[in-house]
Amino acid sequence: MPKIGSTVSITRNGDFSRAYRSAKTEMHPLAVVYVRRNKLKCKRLGITTSKKIGGAVKRNRARRIIRAAFAAVEPDILPGWDIVIVARTKTTFAKSTALEPVLRKQLTKLGVVNTVKKNPPIESGDHAEKSPERK
Repeated sequence: MPKIGSTVSITRNGDFSRAYRSAKTEMHPLAVVYVRRNKLKCKRLGITTSKKIGGAVKRNRARRIIRAAFAAVEPDILPGWDIVIVARTKTTFAKSTALEPVLRKQLTKLGVVNTVKKNPPIESGDHAEKSPERK
């Protein structure tokens, strides 16, 4: 059983098919994102790279780029969603730092990203404990 809020890989063909058939979609020249609610308390990620992208080296590079960009966005994603990201031809030429804002924008539009900002801890003065003075 996965931890609550963790990310698990989608591996079953039926899960991918359900996402393609009944999910909300957001398209971009670098990636297409499908999101669908699941009944789990975890996020599930599936990455698709077709042979149209190129050989195995290019497909693996596209998957690495998508995983790195997703890792940067992942802490803000709400649990309980299946997310399928389809790589496009331009994905292999991009860097993960270029794909991250694209993914964030797509997932925000689809309502998957928590838009409430967390308050940073308040720093008020010096909290370091002082050792007692010696005489």
